[in-house]
Amino acid sequence: MQVLKFGGSSLGTRRKMEAVAAQLLNRANSKQLMVVLSAPQGMTNLLETMLQQAQLGTLETSQLQEWQSRCLALIANESATARSHDKNNKNKDNDNDNDNDDHSIQLNKNTQTQLESFIAQQTQLLEQKLQGIALLGECSNKIKAKLMSMGELISVQIMQALLNAERASDDTSTANATHANSAKNASTTKSAQILPAHQCLKASGDYLNAQVDIPASAKNLQRWLTEAEAEAATAAETTTTTGATATAPQAAKTTITLVPGYQAAHEDGGLCVLGRNGSDYSAAVLAAALKAECCEIWTDVDGVYTADPRSIKSAQLIKHLSYEEAMELSHFGARILHPKTIAPLAQHNVPCLIKNSQNPLQQGTLIDAQGDPSLPIKGLSNLSQMALVTVSGPGLKGVAGISARVFSCLAQRNISINLITQSSSEFSISFCVEQRALTPTKKAISNEFDLELKANLIKPIDIQKNMAIISLIGDGMRHQVGLAARFFASLAQAHVNVCAMAQDSSERTVSAVISEQQAQDALKVCHENFFTHMPSIDVFVVGCGTVGEQLLEQIHRQQSFLHKRNVKLKVYGIANSQKLLTNAHGIDLSQWQQDLSKAKQSFSSDVLKAFVKRHHLVNPVLVDCTSSNAIAGSYLDYLTSGFHVVTPNKKANTMAQTYYQKLKDTARYRHRRYLYETTVGAGLPIIDAVQGLQNAGDKLTEFGGILSGSLSYLFGLLEENQPFSKAIQQAREKGYTEPDPRDDLSGLDVARKLLIMAREIGLQLELDDIDIEPLLPNSFQAAHNDAESIEAFMARLPELDQHYQQRQQQAAANGKVLRYVAQIKNNQCQVRITELAPDHPLASIKNGENALVIQSDYYQPIPFVLRGYGAGATVTAAGIFSDIMRTLAWQQQGAA
Repeated sequence: MQVLKFGGSSLGTRRKMEAVAAQLLNRANSKQLMVVLSAPQGMTNLLETMLQQAQLGTLETSQLQEWQSRCLALIANESATARSHDKNNKNKDNDNDNDNDDHSIQLNKNTQTQLESFIAQQTQLLEQKLQGIALLGECSNKIKAKLMSMGELISVQIMQALLNAERASDDTSTANATHANSAKNASTTKSAQILPAHQCLKASGDYLNAQVDIPASAKNLQRWLTEAEAEAATAAETTTTTGATATAPQAAKTTITLVPGYQAAHEDGGLCVLGRNGSDYSAAVLAAALKAECCEIWTDVDGVYTADPRSIKSAQLIKHLSYEEAMELSHFGARILHPKTIAPLAQHNVPCLIKNSQNPLQQGTLIDAQGDPSLPIKGLSNLSQMALVTVSGPGLKGVAGISARVFSCLAQRNISINLITQSSSEFSISFCVEQRALTPTKKAISNEFDLELKANLIKPIDIQKNMAIISLIGDGMRHQVGLAARFFASLAQAHVNVCAMAQDSSERTVSAVISEQQAQDALKVCHENFFTHMPSIDVFVVGCGTVGEQLLEQIHRQQSFLHKRNVKLKVYGIANSQKLLTNAHGIDLSQWQQDLSKAKQSFSSDVLKAFVKRHHLVNPVLVDCTSSNAIAGSYLDYLTSGFHVVTPNKKANTMAQTYYQKLKDTARYRHRRYLYETTVGAGLPIIDAVQGLQNAGDKLTEFGGILSGSLSYLFGLLEENQPFSKAIQQAREKGYTEPDPRDDLSGLDVARKLLIMAREIGLQLELDDIDIEPLLPNSFQAAHNDAESIEAFMARLPELDQHYQQRQQQAAANGKVLRYVAQIKNNQCQVRITELAPDHPLASIKNGENALVIQSDYYQPIPFVLRGYGAGATVTAAGIFSDIMRTLAWQQQGAA
């Protein structure tokens, strides 16, 4: 015996019902089937709506008509021509809705008339009951149960008719006799009968959420099946003696028994139901009572997933679960399983298989006693619409029986508790209940502890609404150290505040109570860390100049490489000074320029923050490729809002010392990364080297460096006797200088870099504290007009050629070379043109290179030297890209 259950989504249309019928006919060749059917999709909801309105004194005839029309649509025959036309359209559209037109079934006129009569009777009964309810303004649970189960009765009646009907070919006009005869014989030997669940299944408890008595039900079922088999045998003998065909006696053993799900017989009389979506439970208790070899649950998804695939797109199918794992998943909100389903199967050791009626070839999920021990973690679940209730006060400490009183008063009112936790000091008890049960919960506790509340031995009951329980579930958790720590670290990564936590003694489940608003973010990060192992980086690039454009090109080019490393890096936003382009699925970097030109919205931090919140991006990174003071001044806001900040913009780190310190402190406190390697040496890891030395306990005593690729290139050309004006022009043409070369020649850019270095080693300095020698002599600057254009400025540069020729000749006469050097010595900072001896480590730095020379406690008398290219969009973008990748290292919470 096999028990199969088909949910409402598998029975929602005539085509889907026919597909189920065809599957059952094929399966019944070798197995005896007990088939539990839910109501067709949406029917129970419609019944519930009509009941609620009737209790308010309203009877909507339009809804009754909708009920009847939907029932009649399930029995209406379609012509072969119409079916063929629909099938061709499906093929053209590549539709995956597996309604299976190859198994079309036509109902004969007599059967159809009988079904129409049955539907009319049910509709009339429904109307009469609803009219009575509307007149009284109330409805007992006993009556409500009878009406709520009417959809299942419709399902079994229609399915029986389809199973017992002759199967029609796609083209009835050309169907051959052989096909027709085989179909007729098949329907004769595989006829279906209906088992009256409201007589055979015995239950007790609430009429709307009853519990089945499996031993008593097993006796009833065996008695009914024996009687049904005897009646069939008698009918077969009668048919044989009256001259029936030779195949008729085969009908003596009916191989398909249909059972209306969700309903049972109450011990106090009348019909009861087993809780919403209780057809799963019906199948489970039938399988347990009949000792079936398997219980199959056919639904609209491929099985149980590691998370809800509707919200977590990367959720993976779980192929094998133990009963205990399945029960934990169902208890904590896995929608594929009814919470009461697994217990009877586990008790009677009946395997359960979850399958998709729309994708029957998919393997599905098997649930049995063994599970899959090779996978320690099976899934994440989310139980939403919860309330966290806390009972606390000095009257709880050391008093025996307090916990018993709390939970006993709730049990007396049938209030289910989903999670319990108690402080070790015994000062407080916290538990979660469904939010809809909050009012009776509060009333129950207030009544139970009325005296203690009045005497201030217990504080007023604390209630936190709109909560969710996030749980990590797996049998193997007890055998692996650190999984709970990883779980809570993942919640911290998602910036989720944990309000309560619990872990059972079996170590199969660890749960956290969090705000429901944060549940999606929590699930996303936890799923990345435990299942997909593909952490995400959610990038927003501001500034589309030379560096920004090159960065986007590198990100686009590296996608395949990143995917191989299990890193998901997407650019969700690109902005220039005028427009902002965003895309919830990630921007297509092959055409971002065209898309940005068509963008409608303007860039603002509020827009980005709203976008991140709306789409649950848990690792957002702001990449500032501008030189904007305004954006640099907003870094603090971005860090506070959960963004990492990556930037080559030097403005933020050279603003006031107090702002710089707030950036560092906020990044550390918020566990965000504030990364600015490219502010000093472009692609050269100068800051990383200095931080590494300090982390190792080294103390820097003197620092010297060439920190400008453009000026390194310039002084290299001067050494080759190039005129100053031509050297500047050449550096500008190669893209080494800023758009306005005066920004380089003022020395302020290098001074900013030096200030960043000084602050990195702990010096409390401002930009004004740095002694700067500009490359433009005072006399030349005095003649400078602030409104002078770049081209006018470039035209005047030959005036300085002689000045620099003389300085270069003087340095050569001294056996030295000119370099623009930034220096920190004795806690003093200066930037100036310096003559260096040929053996000085900085003397050979030119052609756009940067270099760093550090003398420290560890590196003396031979200094630590770091050297490499420090100019150009490519290396700068590469440095930014490297910083972006470092946002994956969120575990390094101390790093800013």
